[in-house]
Amino acid sequence: MLFNDTYLTVKQPAEAIFADRGSKFIAFVYPIKSEADVKPLVSALKAVHTKANHHCWAMRLSPDRSVFKINDDGEPSGTAGRPILNVLLSKDVTNVLVVVVRYFGGKLLGVPGLINAYKTATEMGLNAAGIAENVINDVYQIEFDYLQMNDVMKIIKEEGSTIIEQESDNRCIYKIAVRKMKVNQTIARFHSINKVKVDYLHSN
Repeated sequence: MLFNDTYLTVKQPAEAIFADRGSKFIAFVYPIKSEADVKPLVSALKAVHTKANHHCWAMRLSPDRSVFKINDDGEPSGTAGRPILNVLLSKDVTNVLVVVVRYFGGKLLGVPGLINAYKTATEMGLNAAGIAENVINDVYQIEFDYLQMNDVMKIIKEEGSTIIEQESDNRCIYKIAVRKMKVNQTIARFHSINKVKVDYLHSN
């Protein structure tokens, strides 16, 4: 299988409401960058929705489908967090947290009803948030002499890299984002220029 350097995520935070037999399920969708984002977001919702019966959630990080966490928050096991996660997996969206806040309406929905409610609320939330395709980039620092500017800029332009920061003097320092699938050929081209220094910084 060819390595894919793109992933799907949500465009923006959003919310959506699904109701069934008096119970109200409010889905809150958040783009996230790390697991550390989860607790503050869930805690903030619990502070606002103090009378809700459950605050169930699922999150995914990175394109790796095995990186996830779920929480049923008191609902029967497998009826809340797992259905939320299954929607994220079926839509193949990641770097996302979905919290579904439930207000109990007095009538039991049963296991199939709960699974359907959490699934439907999540789907509605994702539709409201919108889906975007993001490219995985590696960020590098390039140091070169000012006289080499044309050669460096030619590579940046031809390889479709993006300049994030730049300091131009006799010795120039650029931070650039290089598409993951183009890293080897792009960095090899920079190394082919005499006295150009290339350092890997991080991925984004």
